[in-house]
Amino acid sequence: MAETGSGQTPEFGLDDADLAIEPTVFGPSAFAGKTVLISGGAGGIGRATAWLMARCGAAVVLTGRDAGKLDAAVATLRAAGLDASAKPCNVRDPASIAALHDWIWDEVGGLDILVNSAGGQFPQAAIDFSVKGWNAVIDTNLNGTWYMTQEAGRRWRDAGRPGSVVSIVVVTRQGLHGVAHSIAARSGVIGLTQALAVEWAPLNIRINCVAPGSIETPGWRVYDPSVIGAYPRSNPMMRTATSWEVAEACAYLSGDGARYVTGEVLNVAGGGQLWGETWTIPRPDYFNGPGRTLRQKDETP
Repeated sequence: MAETGSGQTPEFGLDDADLAIEPTVFGPSAFAGKTVLISGGAGGIGRATAWLMARCGAAVVLTGRDAGKLDAAVATLRAAGLDASAKPCNVRDPASIAALHDWIWDEVGGLDILVNSAGGQFPQAAIDFSVKGWNAVIDTNLNGTWYMTQEAGRRWRDAGRPGSVVSIVVVTRQGLHGVAHSIAARSGVIGLTQALAVEWAPLNIRINCVAPGSIETPGWRVYDPSVIGAYPRSNPMMRTATSWEVAEACAYLSGDGARYVTGEVLNVAGGGQLWGETWTIPRPDYFNGPGRTLRQKDETP
C-alpha cells in the first residue's frame, strides 16, 4: 500500500509497472495460442490476471463497462509487447454479452478461457440494505457471472471446442462480515459451478472458482481505514496478499496443469477459510465482551 503525492489518500494494490515484472512460476509460453476473456479486466484482480496470462503468451481480451479504463489498460499491455484487446460489455445484460462473444469469435477467432472477475459490493450492515443495493450486487456478482458463463458454454458446445471457466468469488465458509449480499451472490456462484462441473463434463468444459481472502486491491478504498488495519490479522498467516497471487491461482485452474480439476473452489486466503474473521464494517462491541456461560445466559437481559 502506497500513498499519493499529497500523502492523504492511500493507493491500494499493484500498478502496471509492478505487474509487468512480478515473478511467476509459469513459463512465457504457458498460454501460447490461447485466447482469454477477462471480465472486470481493467482493474484489481482482473488486471493482474490479464498481465500474467498475456506475459505467458495468451491473447487477452478485457471487458467491462468503462471503455476509457479498458483502452488505457490495453494500451499499457501493448506497450509491453503483449497481445491485448478490449470491448466494453455490461455483464448484467445478456444481449451485450452476446454481442461481445460475436465479436470475439468473428474478430479474434474464438475463445479458450473465461475468467469471471467482474463484480463488486459495498460494506453495509445487512439490516440496512436497500432493495436497489441488494439487487445491484446480486445482479452483477451472480447473474452477471451466469450470463457470461452460459454464453461461453454455448459457444464452446456449438463449436465442439473445449473450454475452461474460472470465477472469482469470496471466502464464504468463515468470517467475512458486512457484505452479506456478496456472500449470498458468491455462494450462488459456487453452487452453480459445482452443478455445471457435472453437467458440462461431457462437453469437455471445466469450471472452477478462486476465493480470495484479504487481497489488497483498489477496491479497498470503499472500506473504513479502521477495518483495513485489521486485515493482516484475519488469517493464520497474519498477512494480506496481492492480486498477483490470485492471478496465479486463476492461471493454474484455467490452464493445462489443472486439466483433471473441475468443480473446485481454491481458497487464496492464507487459511482464512479455517480461522479468523474479516469485518468490512466496524466490528460490533458485542463481540469484544467476555461471553457468558450457560448458567449466565438466563441472567443476561
